[in-house]
Amino acid sequence: MTPQAVTILQKRYMKKDGTGKVVETVDGLFHRVANNLAEAEVFYNPAADQAAWAEEFYQVMVNLQFLPNSPAIANAGRELQQLSACFVLPVEDSLDRIFESVKNAALIHQTGGGTGFSFGRLRPTNDIVASTGQVASGPVSFMKVFDAATDAIKQGGMRRGANMGILPVDHPDILEFITCKADMVSITNFNISVTVTEEFMQAVEAGTDYDLYNPRNKQVAGRLNAREVFQKMVDNAWKNGDPGLVFIDRVNASHPCPHISPVESTNPCGEQPLMPYESCNLGSINLSKFLLPGRWSDDPETRIDWPKLGKVVKIATRFLDNVIEMNEYIVPEIEIITKAARKIGLGVMGWSDMLLQLGVPYSSEEGARLGERVMAYIENKSNETSLELAQERGVFPAWKGSIYDRAGGPRYRNSTRTTIAPTGTISLMAGASSGVEPVFALCFQHHGLEGAIKERFVNPIFEQVARERGFYSDEIMDEVAAHGSCQGVDGVPADVQRVFVTAHDITPEWHVRMQAAFQRHTDNAVSKTINFPSWATNDDVKNAYLLAYSEGCKGITIYRDSSRAGQVLTAGTGSEVKAAGEVSRPGGSIAHIHEAVAARPAVLNSKTIKQQSPFGNLYVTVSEIDSGEPFEVFATIGKAGSDVQAMTEATCRVISQLLRMDSTLSRRERLMLVIEQFEGIGGYATAGFGSERVRSIPDAVAKALRRYMGDVTELQAAMQGSGAMPVADAKALPMMDAPKAAVMAEYRHAVGAICPDCGQATVYMAEGCMTCQECGWSQC
Repeated sequence: MTPQAVTILQKRYMKKDGTGKVVETVDGLFHRVANNLAEAEVFYNPAADQAAWAEEFYQVMVNLQFLPNSPAIANAGRELQQLSACFVLPVEDSLDRIFESVKNAALIHQTGGGTGFSFGRLRPTNDIVASTGQVASGPVSFMKVFDAATDAIKQGGMRRGANMGILPVDHPDILEFITCKADMVSITNFNISVTVTEEFMQAVEAGTDYDLYNPRNKQVAGRLNAREVFQKMVDNAWKNGDPGLVFIDRVNASHPCPHISPVESTNPCGEQPLMPYESCNLGSINLSKFLLPGRWSDDPETRIDWPKLGKVVKIATRFLDNVIEMNEYIVPEIEIITKAARKIGLGVMGWSDMLLQLGVPYSSEEGARLGERVMAYIENKSNETSLELAQERGVFPAWKGSIYDRAGGPRYRNSTRTTIAPTGTISLMAGASSGVEPVFALCFQHHGLEGAIKERFVNPIFEQVARERGFYSDEIMDEVAAHGSCQGVDGVPADVQRVFVTAHDITPEWHVRMQAAFQRHTDNAVSKTINFPSWATNDDVKNAYLLAYSEGCKGITIYRDSSRAGQVLTAGTGSEVKAAGEVSRPGGSIAHIHEAVAARPAVLNSKTIKQQSPFGNLYVTVSEIDSGEPFEVFATIGKAGSDVQAMTEATCRVISQLLRMDSTLSRRERLMLVIEQFEGIGGYATAGFGSERVRSIPDAVAKALRRYMGDVTELQAAMQGSGAMPVADAKALPMMDAPKAAVMAEYRHAVGAICPDCGQATVYMAEGCMTCQECGWSQC
């Protein structure tokens, strides 16, 4: 186990005394969990060899072949004993029941679980409330109540509570719901998804209207055009990643217990559809541990240790069934429904690691076929074990009336067996790639608290291949670290570049196809994020949604790079750009101030300068009016929605507003004042040496602007020497094409958001959840 993994265990999972001192070892932790879960063996067979099963459970965990979800690691064998990761609670159409669910959600968050809700039962906005004679405030207003309650609860001492909010596409408030997170400051503790029906998707294809239904009386309450609603979902997902889609008819078609209740919602990350008051416990097989020695030229299937994998799948399935018995259920209704259906969710992590070691590209037909083959094998072995457990312990109590209750139907112990769940923290513990996601970067640069000290961490598989193939050098590793990817790096062989792709090297189509490959042999669903570059269009997002539907996925979540860092500068009113030096002196109100801000023309010339920064390459674009004066500045850096990008945008917004306001100073003079104020501002990390040392994002922006302010000849020379990419003859291009050209020309450095826990810029969106790749902090 790596030092990083031990640190995560100590911080998040190990026992501590009253002073916060860790009083448990790694070995002790795994023995605690194994011994506790083995106690369930004697519930059904008093003569069972409890110690032998405890040893089996211990071995698969200590060898990092299998790990259960975080609550089980943290709480098994301790006073709390809450072992489930995800729950769904009903939100019924009465004030008493709504606030009962608020209370239950708070209890679940406090013990380390996440909650999903469908708000589809709530009557729409302005619907009559007979008991009071007043009108209803609608689902979105009550989502804000749940969101505020979540803010007040810290989830099991590990992370803040996470929620999924869902609304059916045929609810009258669907348009308000789709845009409820558009301002990126509301309902921040929720992922949101729309449940879409087959009827709706057919209407989208046909371009026809569809009915909306009032859930209070089931009567038609209006009609909307399906394509327009679908486009609104696409547009908002393009802006900030929400909403996702859940193909609810597809979910309910495979739902094993429709006689109890239909599925209305999923857990926060979308991979676990659950009935109201149902929970599920999850666990993941580390696929990187099941490889035999060999070469890339070998048939990949011959290098997988299938018997060893099958044995661990059977142990893990039994382990997860035992969790249901050993779990403490803080809400009585949850115990009833969970034990009736006995759902478990066995999934995988380390998939990308397996592909890298086999020499199979993630974005390939071969990769997708192998993923489907591996998951089919896991599904088969888990099903076998659940049948065996049913012979020992009985079928799940709700089997009668389930989809299996038919002539010759399988008699399972568990109504579902497989789920591809997020594995952010446990995959870091296991030293494995997360779930079925590709790796996010082949090299990370970590910054020490002292400031300029950096540590470089190279993906161990990439480093091993580099050494074996003879192309390893500090220079190449530094270049890979600067890019986050090996694509286009001189000295890295072409076949290595083809295999060692990162999340942002892979097209959205292949993200969707890999999700679909695993979905075909997964009972529940697959938690995966479909990554888009910042320059992706709304049509790209729409096509991904349609591809997920056609490929048989049960849902889809997308994330476009930079989509949560705010919008491009567009402030200001008025109809003309004032001449430089023209002054007005309004006062007294914000409206008057806006009158002094020049409007932005539809088309501007622009230049883009690439500038090194402590957080990777910064692309600063300066747009000019026809006179050649600078008019606005914007910049691109890092990952989608990152704190670094937000800080960068704030810096440029202030500069742009200054340039666009009336002043006795010319715009170039104003820009020089900005440069003088921003140059030299220092932060904890630096880049470059000597006069080229960059101390912060503001310092990097200032250095780029100073290069812009130089004469044309000097600027062109500097660009040629440093790789800066001006946009030639940008008059015919919209403003966003300048940074798009620069970013597309060179892979952007994989800098994530700054982690609120460890301070590293290694927080990424994956598997529907923001997770720190350094310390395991997770938003859900």
